[in-house]
This record gives sequence, structure tokens and C-alpha cells, in this order.
Amino acid sequence: MFYHGAVDRTISLFSAEASGPGLGDLAGLLCCHGQITGFGRTAARLSVVVDEPWRAHVLAREFRCRGADAQVAKAECGHPQVRTSFRVDLLPLALRWLRTGCAGPAEDDSGKEVPDGFRLSGAMLRMWALAGGRPGTQGYLLGVDPLAPNMHERLVEALTPLGVTAKLTGPKAEVPAVKVTGKRRLEALLELIGEPPPGAEAAWPGAEPRPVSHPEAAPSTA
Repeated sequence: MFYHGAVDRTISLFSAEASGPGLGDLAGLLCCHGQITGFGRTAARLSVVVDEPWRAHVLAREFRCRGADAQVAKAECGHPQVRTSFRVDLLPLALRWLRTGCAGPAEDDSGKEVPDGFRLSGAMLRMWALAGGRPGTQGYLLGVDPLAPNMHERLVEALTPLGVTAKLTGPKAEVPAVKVTGKRRLEALLELIGEPPPGAEAAWPGAEPRPVSHPEAAPSTA
């Protein structure tokens, strides 16, 4: 098992700590089960349902430090949800990530697609881990949206330039995820996402796996 406390970390150009926070970092939530909904072509709302309250509160702080106020509430499925209001400054994110003609997620389709030329950053990856990352029995799992299977392979490919070679979990997995294995890859992942915020240690690379519920399998209210 890889333990992050034993790693002598350095900050790479791609890590979450290498640059200041920006709204573009929130694209990491769309890599997993986050949803973005456009209001015509005037504004957009970003939301994500998570499996534990700490994730919701940490993500709400991440939103706010990027200038996007977000509220924590209970989604219809009973899990915590973080949601912004409709905002003009989130519209570029919606225009990039929503398929043409999609105003919001349908019941069996998220409406999302990985934008052409998408480059994953450490800050985006940190958002992805905060919303849907967890230790697995062998390696680390980054949850992907089960309603957007067209995105899964593209997200695996987006990790490769960062030095984190990964693969999709097999058909026997409870929910789809991108799986990172091997000490060097896990060290590279940790370098990119940085140290865990208080309360997130058990969900970070190197922690022991534990059973969790999976809100990404339930529809969210964007």
C-alpha cells in the first residue's frame, strides 16, 4: 500500500498548488458526476451530489474561493449536494462541456462531453478527487459519470500527459471509475492534487479502502 506521508513532495508545473484558483478548475467536477445546466445562453449553474457531508462542505469552500458562491443542501436522493446559482461567469464552462442543443441532463444522459483539446490540470484533478475520489482495494479510484460513458476513455487519455497512466475499472465494478495503480503513478497523482484538506484524509491516495455509497449512480437536481 502506498502511503502519502512518506513522500518527499515537490510542486510540479501542473499541480494544484502551482497557480492560483480559478473558475476553470471546477471542470474537474464535470469529469465525475457533476452537472452543469445552461439557462439559455445567459447563465449556467454547476452542481454535484456527493456521498459524504465533508465533501460537500469542502467543495463549497472551493467554489467560494473561486468567486462562485455555492450552497450545501440535500438532493432528492438524500445525499448532500453543492450547487451554485445561475451565473454568467459559469456560462463558458457550460458551452464547452454540454453537447450542442443540451440545456441540461436528461434522466438517462448527462448531456456532457469532454471538450475538444481538453487538458486536465492538477487543480481540476483535485476537484475530481474531492467530489468522487476514493481508495480502492488496489490503487485509487476516480469516479466517472455513469450517464456519460462516451467520456470515460477520453478522461483516461487526459491523465496520461500528467504522468498518471490509468485504466477504467472492469464490468464487474459496482460503478465506473478511472483506476490508478502503482507506487510511482500514485505518487504522481498525489503531487498533482496536493495534500488533503482536514477531514479528507481517508479519501486520499494511500488511505485504506472503505465501503461507500455511490451518489453518482443517482440523478442529481441541477
